[in-house]
Amino acid sequence: MNPYLGGKYDIIVVGGGHAGVEASLASARLGMKTLLLTLSLDHIALMPCNPSVGGPAKGHVVREIDALGGQMALNADATQIQMRLLNSSKGPAVQALRAQSDKHEYRMRMAWTVQNQENLDVKQAAAERIIVEGDHVAGVLCDHDLKFLSRAVILTTGTYLKSRIIIGKELTPAGPNNQPMAGKLSAALKDLGLELFRFKTGTPARVDRRSIDFSKTKEQPGSEKPLAFSYMTKEFNRPNISCYSTYTNPRTHDVIRENLHLAPKYSGIIEGVGARYCPSIEDKVVRFADRDAHLLFLEPEGLFTNEIYVQGMSTGLPYEIQEKFMRTIAGLEHVEIMRPAYAIEYDGVIPTQLTPTLEYKKIKGLYGAGQINGTSGYEEAACQGLMAGINASLKLKGEEPFILKRSDAYIGVLIDDLVNKGTNEPYRLFTSRAEYRLLLRNDNADLRLTELGRRIGLVNEERWRVFNERVEEIKAVKTWLVESKFKGSEEKVAAYLDDKGSAPLRGGISGAALLKRPNIDIRELAALDDRAGQWHDDALNEAEIEVKYEGYLQKQRDQVRRFEKTEGRRIPDDINYRDVSGLRLEAAEKMDEIRPYTIGQASRISGVSPADISVLLVYLTSKKNKEQKKIEEKGKNHDCL
Repeated sequence: MNPYLGGKYDIIVVGGGHAGVEASLASARLGMKTLLLTLSLDHIALMPCNPSVGGPAKGHVVREIDALGGQMALNADATQIQMRLLNSSKGPAVQALRAQSDKHEYRMRMAWTVQNQENLDVKQAAAERIIVEGDHVAGVLCDHDLKFLSRAVILTTGTYLKSRIIIGKELTPAGPNNQPMAGKLSAALKDLGLELFRFKTGTPARVDRRSIDFSKTKEQPGSEKPLAFSYMTKEFNRPNISCYSTYTNPRTHDVIRENLHLAPKYSGIIEGVGARYCPSIEDKVVRFADRDAHLLFLEPEGLFTNEIYVQGMSTGLPYEIQEKFMRTIAGLEHVEIMRPAYAIEYDGVIPTQLTPTLEYKKIKGLYGAGQINGTSGYEEAACQGLMAGINASLKLKGEEPFILKRSDAYIGVLIDDLVNKGTNEPYRLFTSRAEYRLLLRNDNADLRLTELGRRIGLVNEERWRVFNERVEEIKAVKTWLVESKFKGSEEKVAAYLDDKGSAPLRGGISGAALLKRPNIDIRELAALDDRAGQWHDDALNEAEIEVKYEGYLQKQRDQVRRFEKTEGRRIPDDINYRDVSGLRLEAAEKMDEIRPYTIGQASRISGVSPADISVLLVYLTSKKNKEQKKIEEKGKNHDCL
């Protein structure tokens, strides 16, 4: 019996997690007839791990998604129950927003968004095989003998490929929260010639709020000042629900050490590689044996649940051991577990098989985004989904691909790392991964990327209007700073400088020059000049950073310009690296495998040295000169005729 044809589409997105919703929304909004396939309609945009969005580097990515016309920031703003600006006492490069989300409301709002998006169909079905004709994708074969045809397919399968839940010695073939897993697709991808890996991650227990003695913990309230990821968010009437912190102690660690033989990693049950930057509590106790305490956060999961997420305590130990060691912790002496912690193993596809557009090199029209590529985190997944949705759509339209450079966005850093370096553990984004992080700040994501989003077609008229108003307001503030004059003879100016411990003025000075002094705040200068309340805080902040850090910013911009002279140099698609005289065999093999688009990408491939890049540049220059000479000679011959 032939499979039943369920429909024909431009793009099919396989998986309804954070990558899947951004991919499907982007492609549909760009005019592509799109199908989102999910294992469960009830779990679209599920937050199976922490109930939060943002954090260092991750918060930057959320704002970048928003600037390009994505959905995550708007959804996080609409469902947050607490938001804070992290690292506020540090420099602007590392400051980032983090929101505690009502994870149930987040899921429901995002599901409503995708189900009501024009050009987008949402169906519950398990993809079992990718239909390929020649070297090009043609659709998806699902369970129940159902097939859908398409011109492109985006895989956003998360942690569901051949996944299993592990608690102690108990193994359950399932996805997060014991959902159905994708059991057949892994083998089908191998049959297509794709190389897979096995990774592992985990999640902490959820405990009953009523069983916690919060008087023994430290309260962590959210910001009293209204904060939002998106500049489109205008309403700030959400509740401000506190989180709390506590610590493990030597008794906790003793219980864990006594039961290490029951931990899946140490008993040999786990095959996959775990995340270095999000280790289980048993890993922390073993790796940091000299530490007597580890910090934990108690995070509410929503407004209409008693579940509290115990951040910092993921584990695969048996239920009874989880309860035993948690009850040694201050505030949790009588804790009741509502959902036990667990480890989860799953398959992914090695990301060096992708181009920078997130298309697989071996199969045209097939894309991968999210945890299937080896990343961890909702934010990393969402930005990849957005980029895959954009690039699949642009390719079907016959337009140029959209590739962000490392100097453009954290999204560019993430994708460049994945496709050129790969990853041997679940990848997590940090500000330290970005060479130009002073340019890639949390506060200027819209200034960096909104025009690009507009050019692609994802930034609508209203968002474009709000963006331009913000740009003009920042210009007005900077103009005022340059043109204003503060005189030392003015009593209020003299008193202000004295209060700040700043040297008095001998004559007049511009606001811009005065602002570069330590401890001088732009809002206070505006008040001194009778301009308090004239501009929004966001515009003042942006202008202040641009003025105070002008020298450092210019230095990084100069570095980018110098680097991009070779960084962006295109490598011909048909190059045979074995023809490059002087290129080491290892470098030739690595570049032949990765097939980098540019010199910059080639330089970041593991196993490729600066000397190899120099040899390649000489070869490309020589080849270009020869081709130019041929053209000139052909022109001369034509003139003679």
